[in-house]
Amino acid sequence: MHAPIISTTRLPIGSDADLARVRQQVRQSAADLGFNLVQQTKLVTAASELARNALVHGGGGHMELTVLAEGPRRGLRLTFVDTGPGIRDVELAMTDGCTTGGGLGMGLSGSKRLVKEFTLDSRPGQGTTVTVTDWVSGLPAPRTGAS
Repeated sequence: MHAPIISTTRLPIGSDADLARVRQQVRQSAADLGFNLVQQTKLVTAASELARNALVHGGGGHMELTVLAEGPRRGLRLTFVDTGPGIRDVELAMTDGCTTGGGLGMGLSGSKRLVKEFTLDSRPGQGTTVTVTDWVSGLPAPRTGAS
C-alpha cells in the first residue's frame, strides 16, 4: 500500500544557493511534521549529500519533496533527479569509501544509513534518481476505545 500524498514541492538543483534552499526546505518541512531534532539533522544531512551529488556528478537537476500520510504516521519522501552521465557501477558506488570527487566516499552509503527507505535508479547516459523516505518517530499509539 502506498501512503497518500499530502503535498509535493519541486526545487531546482543548479547552484550552491539551490543546495542551501534544499537544506532549508527539508529542515522546515521535517520540523513542521514533528520530526525531532536528531531526525531533522539526519534527513537534512542525507538531502545535502544527495543534492550535492546531483549538482556535482549529475550536472544539476531537481528535488521533489513529498509529504506523506499513512494513518497517523507522517513522513517525507525526497526524490533527487539528474540527467547526468549516470552511475556505471551502482554496487561499487554504494560502498563506503568509493569516491569519484575526492571526498570521503560516504555520500550514497551514508545517506542510506540516515533514512528508513532508500532507492537508487541509475542508467549510464540517462541520469540518476535517488529516493529517500523517513517517517516521524515517537508518535503516540493510536487511541482505541473511550477514555
